[in-house]
Amino acid sequence: MHPSTRPLPTDRLAVGQVLVRLLQRFRKEVFAAAAEHGVTDLREAHLQVFGNVGVDGVRLTALAARAQLSLAACAELVDDLQRKGYLERRPDPADGRAKLIVPTAQGRRVLALAGERVAEIETAWGDRVGPEEFEHAMRVLDRLVVALDEDRGGRDR
Repeated sequence: MHPSTRPLPTDRLAVGQVLVRLLQRFRKEVFAAAAEHGVTDLREAHLQVFGNVGVDGVRLTALAARAQLSLAACAELVDDLQRKGYLERRPDPADGRAKLIVPTAQGRRVLALAGERVAEIETAWGDRVGPEEFEHAMRVLDRLVVALDEDRGGRDR
């Protein structure tokens, strides 16, 4: 055992268990909201792309890095979302040889629905533990992500 390692607490779940359980519940709620609006052709893997594409467009290499996917896996998901009508590839105005991945009107609609649902989830979860406590926990986790990204040499947001 490393000298600075602390034993795991016995009165709470370990960090990995907390994160996995929250992510599972989060995804379930997002998909339920999508299904309520007739969006039934998306898979969980698509969330990695949708959650990182933004509305202004992004190059495939940057999207793969943000989504923490291999370039091949990211390209496959983008191709699938393009076939489904959610994304399109456009020439990058900064470099005509490069392409930007951009949401279509249908994709922007789904992103807006997801954004609304995420806000509802944050409010509901905040109500469960207290809004201030939830906001504090989110800020701490965000700082942790920033610090870990900086350790890797950059921040992918």
